Amino acid sequence: MSKEKSQEEIDAEVAQFKKDLGIKENKQAEPDFHEDLNKYSSIKHVIGVISGKGGVGKSFVTGQLASMMVRAGYKVGILDADITGPSIPKMYGVHGPAYGDDRGSYPIEASDGTKIMSINLLLDDEEAPVIWRGPVIANAVKQFWTDIVWGDLDYLFVDMPPGTGDVPLTVFQSLPVDGVIIVTSPQDLVSLIVKKAYNMASMMNVPVFGIVENYSYMKCPHCGEKISVFGESQIDSVAQSLGLPVLGRLPIDPEYARKEDEGKCYEIQAPFEPITQRMLEALG
Repeated sequence: MSKEKSQEEIDAEVAQFKKDLGIKENKQAEPDFHEDLNKYSSIKHVIGVISGKGGVGKSFVTGQLASMMVRAGYKVGILDADITGPSIPKMYGVHGPAYGDDRGSYPIEASDGTKIMSINLLLDDEEAPVIWRGPVIANAVKQFWTDIVWGDLDYLFVDMPPGTGDVPLTVFQSLPVDGVIIVTSPQDLVSLIVKKAYNMASMMNVPVFGIVENYSYMKCPHCGEKISVFGESQIDSVAQSLGLPVLGRLPIDPEYARKEDEGKCYEIQAPFEPITQRMLEALG
């Protein structure tokens, strides 16, 4: 039986996590251009979820990270910053229209308690395309921070569109992002794509907490053998070269797709590494 850790050991581990991740004790000590949060809201931590390319399941990973923290007893929200390709509402089975009053607009609460704001919750027709130019999209993301009454949250996860364009830049400059998690898949270009996302975050002085590899493998339904559908993973070597932890290797699983289609993504428990929750809790 393993020895239970003392409070001193736990505190030392948390301090080391903060040091390794570059978390500053006082983020306001340096000049910044952050937008003011809605005055009726209080958010302790903002976590961005990014990817260098589309199609890697970034929104799924965002939902799973949020669900993990909800199950751990925290108050959690998701800001869907993928304005032209929102998928968070569908995954959680929530629909608009969001309502508002003189304090601002309110997020929609999913069945598990996660508070969600997405452009789809503000449109009259969820299937209508959002044909906006970059500056308008960036301004909408800012308004999700300044005009939404989030209430009291421990964690706000920001699901960003893929790439290194207007929206990630806006989020990094306008929101007090504690750090980001990079999502990728096991393909030949993984090293280049991950490094693009990593370098953007570094240029914006935003810590990168680690990497999640989605579509990492699938299990044979008959023998349980892991099959590398998209080729052998390179995530360990890429993570090592950047000095980052691998936070999870998530499988291809038809049950995941079914739960998402049913709007019950919060019922999935994706196999993140044990370090992932401890790392987020180490933010304080």
